[in-house]
Amino acid sequence: MHNYKELKVWQEAIDLTESIYLVSAKFPSEEKFGLTSQIRRASVSVPSNISEGSGRNSKGEFKQFLGIANGSLCEVETQLIIAEKLNIVNESEELEGLFDKIDHIQKMIFKLKNTLN
Repeated sequence: MHNYKELKVWQEAIDLTESIYLVSAKFPSEEKFGLTSQIRRASVSVPSNISEGSGRNSKGEFKQFLGIANGSLCEVETQLIIAEKLNIVNESEELEGLFDKIDHIQKMIFKLKNTLN
């Protein structure tokens, strides 16, 4: 249906995933199987669902996978908030940049879904 590698939203989601991996690398080692693993899996889910949806047979299926990607973005955002509350991450500029990226990708997903109507 779409070449997902050409989708700007997929590219942005890949960049977000890279940023999440870099930030979570600073998490305490006791979070390796907890918050670190969870936030990484959620971030990987975003571009993965965009690419999977783009390879489906209908616009409806693609829209469904875009919705799942958006849900994963909400997970990542929540996990960042938790990390901040637990003082695992306290670099506010870095966090604000991640929150801005998440917001931007969510808007891109919304626009893409609207074009599929």
